[in-house]
Amino acid sequence: MQVVSWGSLNLRWQAAIAVVLPCAAIALFSSLYFPARLNSQAERSLERRAHSLGALASAEAAPVLRLVSDGLAQPEDLDVVFAGSAGGTKAMRPTSPGPAAAGATNEVDLSGTDIEYIGVLKVKGPSVTPDATTVVRKSGVLPEAPIAIPTGSDGKPGGCGLDHGKSLVLRCYLRDADTEGLFVAAFKRDELLEAQRQNLVVGLWSAVGAIGLGLLLAWFFSGALAEPVAQLTQAAREVAAGDVTISAIEVSAAGEIRSMAGSFNEMLASLRTLVGQMVSLTGRLGSASKGLIGASKDQEHVTNQQAAYAQEIAATFEELSRTAEQISTSTEVVETAARNTNQAVEQARAVVAQVTAGIKDIRGESKEVAESITRLNSDLQQVSKIAQVINTVAERSDLLALNAALEGTKAGEVGRGFSLVAAEMRKLAESVSASARDIGRIVEKIQESGNEAVAKARVGVATSDKGVEVSEQAVELFQRIVELARGTTEAAQQISVATRQQKQSSEQAVQGARNVADLVKRGVDATGRTHLIAQDLEGVAQALSAVTSKFKVVES
Repeated sequence: MQVVSWGSLNLRWQAAIAVVLPCAAIALFSSLYFPARLNSQAERSLERRAHSLGALASAEAAPVLRLVSDGLAQPEDLDVVFAGSAGGTKAMRPTSPGPAAAGATNEVDLSGTDIEYIGVLKVKGPSVTPDATTVVRKSGVLPEAPIAIPTGSDGKPGGCGLDHGKSLVLRCYLRDADTEGLFVAAFKRDELLEAQRQNLVVGLWSAVGAIGLGLLLAWFFSGALAEPVAQLTQAAREVAAGDVTISAIEVSAAGEIRSMAGSFNEMLASLRTLVGQMVSLTGRLGSASKGLIGASKDQEHVTNQQAAYAQEIAATFEELSRTAEQISTSTEVVETAARNTNQAVEQARAVVAQVTAGIKDIRGESKEVAESITRLNSDLQQVSKIAQVINTVAERSDLLALNAALEGTKAGEVGRGFSLVAAEMRKLAESVSASARDIGRIVEKIQESGNEAVAKARVGVATSDKGVEVSEQAVELFQRIVELARGTTEAAQQISVATRQQKQSSEQAVQGARNVADLVKRGVDATGRTHLIAQDLEGVAQALSAVTSKFKVVES
């Protein structure tokens, strides 16, 4: 069985119950309590009458009973007690003890009284059975069952007792000297019970009438209370559904209901303003999130291009490093050849006798030297071209870094880190450009020395062809060759030092390019996170827009 709680009832039922319950409680209290009080008073009145009769019987019947037992009086003499109990019967008190007066009735007439029966019995044991041997005097029909003798607080026979039932039975113990008896009387309760029933019926009808009146009043007052509350409830439901364009609520009630309606109208106006602001801000937030997503996409595209350029720069620097290694190897070869030439000239000076044979060797070696120098010039031209390429790349990197710094400045706080990376790239590009220019100058010097060496080698070849004829000039020629070899050795050493420096610069440039690529990669990652944040922001804007779209802020 489901129990209905007070909170689950609507306001009308609550108001009705609040009015009906006090009315019903008062009506039931009046219809039950006061009739019960009247009935109790009537019952106590009857009991007081019974106790009065018992006191009379104890005072007057006991002496008469002793006289009757002693043969000094007749049972009819007890009628005076009966007459006093009946109140207005035909029995009369005799003037003196003795035989009953002529014409006296055999029994007391109890008609017109509320006494059902009355009698005086002789006591035999703890109870007495009304029969011919025990009944001294009676009126009405005594019960056939044994009648118990009342006892006092000490457990001995004495006093009076009352038995409640259909009739109120009075039992009083009589004693005078050595004579014991029992006075018994039964009072009718029919009229009393009927009066009690009538009181109860009248009380119940009064309760029904009061409850009906309470229901009528409850229905009226609950309707007067529930109608404005229902208006407010309906308006609240419409507002909860998202419609904040409803007009202000006007209620006919006064007091707290009108105050509640006024508070609701104020809340509705504030809510309408707040929802309008939320809708406007949601639109602006959606536009801002879309713009942020577009900017993050553009930034990601630019960053990807910069990463590609950084990778190209790193590859170029790696190629430059490999070229520098090749130049270093060639320079070592030239240096070795110059040393060999110097040793050969020294040996030629020691063994002038072998000039002719040595000239042939020198001629061959001079050709090799010329070819090596030619190859060296060719390699130096490649180095010059590479230096130009490095310079071009450095200038492009400088332009790209400048462009990236401008884009980072446009991006504001998000592009600050990217602007720093672009500034470092510009510094690196300027450093690489300066190194490329230094390499170009060194290469030009080496080319000049190489050209000079080639020319001298050619002269040496021509001279070697005429060596047989001009052997006398061999010593001077060998001396010049030694000087040239020394110059070549020094140039080769300078080239070697320059190529080592170029190699170190190239390695630093490669490491810098890798660092730039790593920074650009970090920028790409940061841009990706920015894009994700922008997407999350757009999702929040869409969710907020979905929430605010439930509200109707403009009348259709």
